[in-house]
Amino acid sequence: MHSGDASGIVPSSFRILRHLLSRLEHAGTGEVVPAEFHVEIPQERIAQAKASAGVLDGLIWSRFPLVEGVKPVSDDPVQLVLNRTWRPAVSITGARGLPDIDEAGNVLRPTSTVRISVRVPPTTDVERAAEALEELLERDPPCGARVRFQPETSGSGWNAPELEPWLEKALQRASKDYFGEPAVFMGEGGSIPFMNLLGERFPGAQFLITGVLGPASNAHGPDEFLHLPCAKKLTACAAHVLGEHARREPPEG
Repeated sequence: MHSGDASGIVPSSFRILRHLLSRLEHAGTGEVVPAEFHVEIPQERIAQAKASAGVLDGLIWSRFPLVEGVKPVSDDPVQLVLNRTWRPAVSITGARGLPDIDEAGNVLRPTSTVRISVRVPPTTDVERAAEALEELLERDPPCGARVRFQPETSGSGWNAPELEPWLEKALQRASKDYFGEPAVFMGEGGSIPFMNLLGERFPGAQFLITGVLGPASNAHGPDEFLHLPCAKKLTACAAHVLGEHARREPPEG
């Protein structure tokens, strides 16, 4: 069937898909629409985002290999930190039914399929969010089209407990001693599933999660390497914190 014969009569599967995706993500801003994917950002995390943004500034986005002229979604580094850690985001990671350009013809395709990845904030109820996503995409499909949502594995994020005074003091002292600057904190947009397990198993524990992931380091990729001077300083910081833990007053009771 020539699209010239039917495009004004039969809706294309791609147009239906585009309509459905607009229910999930605002095309102009990239903001995720459903309220089920949003949470109230703790004030402590906002303060930490401001501190880390003040240190990193343009490095938050300039380290990515953007095409010349492409800009980040915001010129406010604080918002970029919060976008990466405490706001939902949508990515289309795969597609089926779209022929290669060299093989594409002037016809309407019967189906369009995409794989959607939705990153959610740490405290989101992922089961509720998955149900909301299914209802959002399958409810009242455009033009009576047949729409099917097939969920895959979902995982909850993790929000670290508030730092106890002894740990906050130890971290700041170690950072100033070995790096000459105060310590700053920020979340990570990736997934570390076992942190939830540890948090549930040890609800009263404190956590220090860090690593050598700054400039001149390349983790989790080809030709993986570390910046050794930074690694030495970070090891010294960890040793200092462990020493302070050993010397601290035992909790009452």
